[in-house]
Amino acid sequence: MHFTRLDPALVSPQTATPAPDRLIEGKPVFTSWDIEERDGLFAGIWESTPGAWRVDYDEWEYCRILSGHSILTEDGGEVHVLRAGDSFLIRPGFRGVWRVVETTRKEYVIRI
Repeated sequence: MHFTRLDPALVSPQTATPAPDRLIEGKPVFTSWDIEERDGLFAGIWESTPGAWRVDYDEWEYCRILSGHSILTEDGGEVHVLRAGDSFLIRPGFRGVWRVVETTRKEYVIRI
């Protein structure tokens, strides 16, 4: 297969929560529709309910926010307000806090 839509109806969702040592506030629940997993490349759709947790990226990730409102704050610096239509890259070494203000859904492509 050489073409695949990023459609959550194609796969069963997986749910998770932040590791307890990373949780800052709330009780966020992550839902992921992992559509592609191959050769160090991962692509799909991710959603989180409100809450905040620490993030520590060792991988490269492209994201496009489909819905919701989140705030991504880098340690020691910039605050990034994220809303539907925003696209961005997170590079290895990014550390900070991901805060979901309103349930947020994003498309992602991760390269490890």
